[in-house]
Amino acid sequence: MAKKTVATLQKKDAKGYAKVIRAVRSPKTGAYTFKEEMVLADDVKATLAKK
Repeated sequence: MAKKTVATLQKKDAKGYAKVIRAVRSPKTGAYTFKEEMVLADDVKATLAKK
């Protein structure tokens, strides 16, 4: 899957994207899980501000 993502992001007309990885704590078990999102580079701060 990583190869496909990298190939898609290397197009000349593609906008700048960033991969946001967030640690989320499970309320049931207390263990941490990681959520990954691909967002526009301009929207990184707004994405991280969300809970």
